[in-house]
Amino acid sequence: MSSLSRRSLPLLAAAALIVPATLAQAKAPPPVPAVKVPAISVDTLKDVTRVLASDAFEGRGPGTAGEDKTVAEIISRFKAAGLKPGNKGSWTQPVPTVVVEAQNLSPLTVKAGGQVLSFAHGKDYVAGSYRIVPHTAIAEAPLVFVGYGINAPELGWNDYAGLDMKGKIAVILINDPDYAQADEAGLFKGRRMTYYGRWTYKFEEAARQGAAGALIVHDTFPAAYGWQVVQSSWSGKQKYVQSANDGMDQTQANGWIQKPVAEAVFKAAGQDFAALSEAAKHKGFKAVPLGAVASLSFDNAVERATSHNVIGIQPGKTRPNEYVLYTAHWDHLGRCQANAKGDDICNGAMDNATGVAALVALAEANRRAGPAPRSQVFLAVTLEESGLLGSEYYARNPLYPLARTVGGVNMDVVAPGSPSRDVMVTGGDKSDLTRYLQAVAKTMNLTIVGEDHPERGHYYRSDHFSFAKRGVPMFSVGRGTDWVKGGKAAGEAAADAYTNNDYHQPSDEFHEDWDWSGALQETTLLYRLGRSLAETTDWPNWHKTDEFRLIRDRSRAGVK
Repeated sequence: MSSLSRRSLPLLAAAALIVPATLAQAKAPPPVPAVKVPAISVDTLKDVTRVLASDAFEGRGPGTAGEDKTVAEIISRFKAAGLKPGNKGSWTQPVPTVVVEAQNLSPLTVKAGGQVLSFAHGKDYVAGSYRIVPHTAIAEAPLVFVGYGINAPELGWNDYAGLDMKGKIAVILINDPDYAQADEAGLFKGRRMTYYGRWTYKFEEAARQGAAGALIVHDTFPAAYGWQVVQSSWSGKQKYVQSANDGMDQTQANGWIQKPVAEAVFKAAGQDFAALSEAAKHKGFKAVPLGAVASLSFDNAVERATSHNVIGIQPGKTRPNEYVLYTAHWDHLGRCQANAKGDDICNGAMDNATGVAALVALAEANRRAGPAPRSQVFLAVTLEESGLLGSEYYARNPLYPLARTVGGVNMDVVAPGSPSRDVMVTGGDKSDLTRYLQAVAKTMNLTIVGEDHPERGHYYRSDHFSFAKRGVPMFSVGRGTDWVKGGKAAGEAAADAYTNNDYHQPSDEFHEDWDWSGALQETTLLYRLGRSLAETTDWPNWHKTDEFRLIRDRSRAGVK
């Protein structure tokens, strides 16, 4: 699990929205199928978790002997569950990766208003390249303040309108224009971060605009983390999915600058950073060339490697060319910093051996129920902990067309403990999947509750997102913290204990005395959601103004 909300130990991310009224009047969606749940094996949940989290698997580090053991174990479990190989007779999908480490970074030099400003790497700025080249150098590139760097046609918003960014560096604000609101009433959902607010989007859009570089201005409150997080995250080796063109369609350099750096640059250029930042919050903002140029350079040390996704399929009986996707990441951190006891294996029992165990248990349950009308694809992905790379590679190179993938369920920590009275939703109300979640929650007598920190953008930090940003509606669901045994006090205490003591630590180990009743409840919820999608004729879509709606409409446009 690459990120963790304080209260949302089992991440629940449901892309959800009500069907627009005009469409609902024209054609009401089919009812959510009433799903009969076969036996779900607690023994499978326990045994798969126990095996994958054992020291013999060395923390399931990609590219290690632990990967070989993990892949072989998952294939064995998939076979026993009655699945068929999911990649043209093979159980695996190779995931080529590239590791890039920026070295010998120069200062960031800015010429503005007759002054020459120099900013130190690490203390003042960080940078790297998605291009796989031995050396990166940008010389005196014009700086353009593009506000929040957003191009959202469904909202009538384009910070790049009328710009030619070729050879220029975009200076970009973090988060969304209405992030400071206390509620979610804004055009960009106010307090709740959208994908347009994430740093990954801002770099992607700058590349699409043809920019030579992109620099995000760090500000702790809208970023939701301090500069030290940026500095550590952008230091050392960075893993990426290999692309056919070695990333040459990306900017030459992406990076961050401290807010005082931005203020100093704007002042030297005769501009008011605070005033322009305020103007950027309003529709109709026009980008501002700063009349300043920036230079930086660094070397890139490059390594290449290959890891593997594991994939199985249960073919559909009547509509086999329509697919429902189940995902869970199998990787963890491998060997890590030793604790006080000398243990240097980060076993990842909860994160995410439990999710893979649920994936196997769901495959078994679907075998007991018999094939659904639609095909069901079970995907154990690699390199989640390195930035969702396994799911990203599959989504770029799908074995089954994304335009024919109805939706799916992601599992990232299926925690032991008590059953809950609630389920927690990360990401808010985004797509028609809300209707499915509401129906299943009613059947199971569960209350749907929202996440505790919507401004942190947790919806965009787990494997379901690799598919969502390409238009596929995805659930990532789990129990809330209002436990049947002990109420909210017990549920929140368990979440806090894991976050504070075990998350990404050697102490995340399997325990024989774990209570599996909550994990069974959660897996039952997952089964109902996935099987409902596999049995319906419906094609859930995103809200008309959601950031992923246009992508889905375009992908589905050519499908009969």
